[in-house]
Amino acid sequence: MDYCKRLKELRISNGYTQQQIAFILRTRQEQYSKYESGKRELPLHHLITLCCLYKVSSDYVLGIEKFVNKS
Repeated sequence: MDYCKRLKELRISNGYTQQQIAFILRTRQEQYSKYESGKRELPLHHLITLCCLYKVSSDYVLGIEKFVNKS
């Protein structure tokens, strides 16, 4: 699974809309949508913010780890 699909999966499973995540990242919903669709690369500072929000590792988001380790 690529990180774009993982971003969407995490967002939905945590009950957020794209608009809410865009607000947290201080960007526009249209911009965030491009991250989920793979049309734009996710900046590192956004990756860090999302990992903290979802309480997952960057390895999980990037697909290096296959399972969530929320220890």
